Amino acid sequence: MEPARPDPDAPHLADVVPSVLAAMGAPGFDARISWPGPIRGACVLLIDGLGADLLAAHAADAPVLTALSDTTANPTLHVGFPSTTAAGLAAIGTGHRSGEHGFVGYSFRVPEAGPEFDVINALRWRPHPWGPDLRDRVVPEQIQPAPTTFERAGQAGFEVSVVSGAAYAGSGLTRALLRGGRYVGVHALGDLAAEIIAAVAGHGFCYGYHADLDLMGHLHGPGSPAWRMELRQVDRLVESVLEALPSECLLTVVADHGMVAVDPVAAVDIDECGPLRDGVAAVGGEARARHIYTAAGAADDVLSAWRATLADSAWVMSRNEAIAAGWFGPRVCDDVRPRIGDVVAAARGSAALLRRQAEPLESALIGHHGSLTHAEQYVPLLSAIG
Repeated sequence: MEPARPDPDAPHLADVVPSVLAAMGAPGFDARISWPGPIRGACVLLIDGLGADLLAAHAADAPVLTALSDTTANPTLHVGFPSTTAAGLAAIGTGHRSGEHGFVGYSFRVPEAGPEFDVINALRWRPHPWGPDLRDRVVPEQIQPAPTTFERAGQAGFEVSVVSGAAYAGSGLTRALLRGGRYVGVHALGDLAAEIIAAVAGHGFCYGYHADLDLMGHLHGPGSPAWRMELRQVDRLVESVLEALPSECLLTVVADHGMVAVDPVAAVDIDECGPLRDGVAAVGGEARARHIYTAAGAADDVLSAWRATLADSAWVMSRNEAIAAGWFGPRVCDDVRPRIGDVVAAARGSAALLRRQAEPLESALIGHHGSLTHAEQYVPLLSAIG
């Protein structure tokens, strides 16, 4: 089957922060997306898991977001592969796509960290699927050494704030991708909204993050009653910020990925399928986007076995084929290539590539993301100026 190919011309999540900072007059940033000016303060608010298809399907639960969509010239963004939080936050924090920022999955191999850490979990900064904290041994600033968009903005003289969950302060992911701003730890929608308003009112740049819509989608399914109730709370959050948005200040709402509900009948358990285990040294990624690291000399046989076994369930590519198809963006750095699996599998339809033995918690989830479907790849790009 012809492999899925991301649209190279679609506005990308990695374009958002550089474009906002350019609109604020920050030197060294490209205006890849345009906003009318002048803009004296700005916030990019990321709602984890808010896919554009999901928002359109549940417009009645989000009248404020829907109204913004109706008045925005280009109301969607492409997030690239994999469509997962680590890669999405890396796009926000670096202004690059996954082939350059190197966060190629929920979990992935980091050869420079040494052989004792086969695959690390990028969100938890621990060996995957479990193990000790690795921040002192796998240094986040070395895994992602490029200056972040926040560091660059701060060096240009802008006040930069990162407003996110208090539990994430100082995490490996935060240090790798979001360093350079004043971290403001929050606990609920109320202080998230208040801190965003305070940051933009001071004519600074703010990145805000809300996680709970994604959580509801994972636990109960995207579009479920619990998910819809959380969407209503997100809509009220945005409304509250807009009501207090100072003059000449910008609010831009985006997301890191969409989500699909997995059909249990379409799920494949890697741990229980012999052809999917033969010749495999390690498995990374997540249920909708897998990196398969092979034993020496086994790459061709593993590729053939995965293609044959998953012919109806996934696009299966060699590393070189996936790179050539543009899955990781137009450029893949030399130090990023080994992080990509020797074989890469992206689930189609409502399939999932589970690991019930190795990943029992993740395998029990209803909603998943990571792959190349429209529902996972396209997210809102919604803006308003006070």
